[in-house]
Amino acid sequence: MHYVSTRGSAAPKRFTEILLEGLAADGGLYVPENIPELELGRLRKLEYPALAHEILARFIDDVPDLRDIVMRTYSPRIFGSVDVTPLKTLEPGLHLLGLSNGPTLAFKDIALQLLGALFEKVLQEKNESLNILGATSGDTGSAAEYAMRGRHGIRVFMLSPHKRMSAFQSAQMYSLQDANIHNLAVKGVFDDCQDMVKKVNADAAYKAQHHIGAVNSINWARVAAQVVYYFKGYFAATRDDREQVSFAVPSGNFGNIYAGYVAKRMGLPIRRLVLATNENDVLDQFFKTGKYQVRKSVKPTTSPSMDISKASNFERFVFDLVGRDPARVRDLWRRLDAEGEFDLSHTAYWPRVAQSGFVSGKSSHQDRLATIRNIFSRYSVMIDPHTADGVKVGLEYREVGVPLICLETALPAKFGATLREALGREPQRPAEFQDLERLPQRFTLIEPDAEAVKRYIASH
Repeated sequence: MHYVSTRGSAAPKRFTEILLEGLAADGGLYVPENIPELELGRLRKLEYPALAHEILARFIDDVPDLRDIVMRTYSPRIFGSVDVTPLKTLEPGLHLLGLSNGPTLAFKDIALQLLGALFEKVLQEKNESLNILGATSGDTGSAAEYAMRGRHGIRVFMLSPHKRMSAFQSAQMYSLQDANIHNLAVKGVFDDCQDMVKKVNADAAYKAQHHIGAVNSINWARVAAQVVYYFKGYFAATRDDREQVSFAVPSGNFGNIYAGYVAKRMGLPIRRLVLATNENDVLDQFFKTGKYQVRKSVKPTTSPSMDISKASNFERFVFDLVGRDPARVRDLWRRLDAEGEFDLSHTAYWPRVAQSGFVSGKSSHQDRLATIRNIFSRYSVMIDPHTADGVKVGLEYREVGVPLICLETALPAKFGATLREALGREPQRPAEFQDLERLPQRFTLIEPDAEAVKRYIASH
C-alpha cells in the first residue's frame, strides 16, 4: 500500500514513512492510493483483535509483527474485555457502541494505544527518536499521553486551549508527571492550537532537525484504527451482511466520522453517516448548504471536545469529493486561508455529497441536557454530552427498519458538571480516577505563537 498527499506534491510513500511524518511536506494529509474492499462474510465472527488485524493489514503492510502488536493492544488488560467496543441495545433498532473503555475513558484510546505501539516498534527498527507535537480540544491529549508515557525514544508536546476543557480532562493531562510528557496550555482556542501544529510542520527544516511527528487525526494510522469499530458495530447490530445500518457520530475534527466513510467505501453497508455538531456548526452548514466557512471565533460549549471551527480531516473527504484532484484541493485551501470560506454548492462536486451518505444536524446545550435526561429516563443509561449530541441528531434521521448505531465517544465521568445539571447527580467514575482533580498538575502557559512552541521543543 502506498500513500499520497491530498495536495499532490509529495511522492507516494509506504506506511512506515507517513506514520512518523504525520502531515505531508506540502501541507496536505496522506491518504491511501486506493481503498481496499473487504468481503464481510469471513469477518463477521471474528473477535475484535482478529478483526482489527484483518482490516489494518490492508493499510499497514510494512510493519514487522503487526499481528502481535494488534493482539497486545486490543486486549482485556487495556480495554477491559475482548469485546473492546461492546454494543448496548437501548431498544430494538437503537444502539450505543461503547468506544470509551480504554485508559482515558474516551474513544481516542482505541487508535492511540495502537499508535503508541506502532511508533515504538518502528522507531526501534530505525534506531530513531520522535518528538510528537499535537493539539487537543479535550480527549486526544490525554489519550495520546497515556499511550506514549514512558515509551522509549518518544517525547510528547501537547497543546491545549487554556481553561477550555472540563476539569476532568485538564487534570487527566496535567497530572501526568512522566519526564517525556510536556503539556503546553495555549492562551486561545483549539483552532489556535491546531494552527500552531500546522505551522511548525510547515517548517520542513525545523521538522527534520527535531524529528517532529503527529498523533492528531491527521495521522492516517488513527483513521485506519477507527475504521475497525464500524465493522464491529455493524456485525453486532445485524444478522445479515446485506442489511443496512446508519451511524450517528458527534463530530469536531471530522476524523471519527471520516473513518465511517472509509468503512463504507470498503464495502460496509452504511446507509447514512449522521454527522452531529454542537453550536460550532461549521460542518453542519457545509453538508446542508455546500459552503464551508471557518468561524472567526469558537464558542465554548458543554461538549468541549467538539469546539472546533477548522476540521482537519475534512480535507481528506474533499479530496475524494473533487475527484482526487490535488490541484483543486490546493486551490480550495488557498481560498480558505485567504477568505475563510469556499462554496461547492454550485459545482459539479455538490451532488457527490448526497451520494456519500452524509447527513447532518446540530445540538445545543439545552438539546444535550434534554437528551441526557431522556436516555436516562427511558433506559437508565447515562451518556456524556458529546454522545448526547450524536443521539439527538441521530434520532432526527432514524428510519424504520434501519438500525441506528450511536457512537458513545466518552464516559459521563469526564463531564460531571453537565451531568449534574442534567440529572442532579454525579456520574460514576472508575476508582482510579476518584481524586483526579486533587492531584498536582504540571503545565506551561504559552501565547498562541508557533515560534514559542519551536523554542520550547528545542530547549526540551
